[in-house]
Amino acid sequence: MLLQDHLKRLAQPTANKLLLEVSRGLERESLRVTEDGSLSQRGHPSALGSALTHPSITTDFSEALLEFITAPSQSAEAVIDELDDIQSYTYSQLKNELLWVSSMPCKLGADNDVPIANFGSSNIGQMKRIYRQGLGHRYGRSMQTIAGIHYNFSISDGLWEHLKESTGSRLSLQEYKTSGYFGLIRNFRRLSWLLHYLFGATPAVCNSFVQQKPHHLQPFDSDRQSLYAPYATSLRMGDLGYQSDAQSSLAIHYNDMPSYVTNLRNALDLPYAPYKTIGLKDGDNNYKQLNTHLLQIENEFYSSIRPKRTAESGEPPLHALQNRGIEYVEVRSLDLNPFTMHGIDLPSIRFLDSFLLFCLLSSSPESNLAEQKNIDYNQTASVYNGRQPGLLLQRDSETLSLQEWGQQTLKEIAPVAELLDSAHRGKAHMKALEHMFERLEDSQKTPSARILKAMNDESESYYAFSMRMAQQQAKYYRERQPSEATLTKYQHMAAQSLQLQQQIEISDQMSFEHYLADYYCQ
Repeated sequence: MLLQDHLKRLAQPTANKLLLEVSRGLERESLRVTEDGSLSQRGHPSALGSALTHPSITTDFSEALLEFITAPSQSAEAVIDELDDIQSYTYSQLKNELLWVSSMPCKLGADNDVPIANFGSSNIGQMKRIYRQGLGHRYGRSMQTIAGIHYNFSISDGLWEHLKESTGSRLSLQEYKTSGYFGLIRNFRRLSWLLHYLFGATPAVCNSFVQQKPHHLQPFDSDRQSLYAPYATSLRMGDLGYQSDAQSSLAIHYNDMPSYVTNLRNALDLPYAPYKTIGLKDGDNNYKQLNTHLLQIENEFYSSIRPKRTAESGEPPLHALQNRGIEYVEVRSLDLNPFTMHGIDLPSIRFLDSFLLFCLLSSSPESNLAEQKNIDYNQTASVYNGRQPGLLLQRDSETLSLQEWGQQTLKEIAPVAELLDSAHRGKAHMKALEHMFERLEDSQKTPSARILKAMNDESESYYAFSMRMAQQQAKYYRERQPSEATLTKYQHMAAQSLQLQQQIEISDQMSFEHYLADYYCQ
């Protein structure tokens, strides 16, 4: 009854206002490609500033994989507006290049042709690059060109105080927050299959991405340029995407901070023979990876959602988490929606806020190995066959259809959406929820089905579809140049970031070996 108790208290006017303090931020990844859709081989444009120090524009694995970061905001509109400004400015600085609008890349050449991101000569910059080199050796570079939307979610201390008081908890505020966020994470993982169905936008891939990898896909078109699964939702979240056989042995639970930290630290310290075979350095004494353990750093552990705490420069994420507790959660399972200008739209944000708040307010029993098997099964089933009529999923010891479980869940989320609407004095959250009911009732309204329909209607490959959508977005931004204020703002940010990177490089006093040893000692 935890959810019902919270809902009753949050319906009271004073408490209801606290729901205005739900905060979210976006991290949108997007490949820079040439005008024929090939991966760009150019370096990170200097006009975009330093990928190491720019707060809003950086790179992920590759020089060509841009990452746009918005500040956390209590306004969903403000987050979309900021992302729009970043994209507008970026397009104004690109020369004969496009931003790829799909999560899965196309026109990939040899694996070694994917350029690894360069962060300069500082110790922190070298560490970032060597980490990415290690990822390339361990998993292949092409896997690292997959893009997505990361959704950062948190609630205010005022709302946490209210929840803590209403439950009579004797924990400190930070202990209560950390416990609450872990509860959210456990519930999210139990229900993540629903997001694959509702938001999955990678039902097909280019043949160039698969190359020699084993797969269970079939040709979409006669020339076999595209591969797909008829009922797939998010192949990005399956074994073709960010999955690792090496990590499958890790039993990372999200029951409490000590066990979470201990499990990840064990993986950081665990020697792994295949990675030892790769070697730490090459014949010229250059690093090939940061270490030969199962994980180089914590972020190598692939997860659909992560507990997060803002870390200081050079501070390990686990150190920040253990010392200062969870600050927010990062949802990492969202595909880019190519039908939207920003990879995500406002109705999706409204629903995600309702969904995540529901996960936070609901009872969340501790997880175990049996439940983890169900989570893994449901993920694979929803990724490859999510739109299959009558698809069955596992919940505890019972089997039920995706549609039945989905309907139950959306109905349970409805009171949360209503409370958010009450706080915002509108109907946007319930309207967003209605859109999700429609997708659940008619799978043809999901992004994955719409993509396959567009490909079929236009007799085009996944590459041709993505290229057409990318060209449409490029045309929009090129015709609508950024405002003078936006141009000035991001030019100034770029110059500042380049100057800051230079200062960091000048101020480094220790060798990289010493720096790396200090990092691992924290």
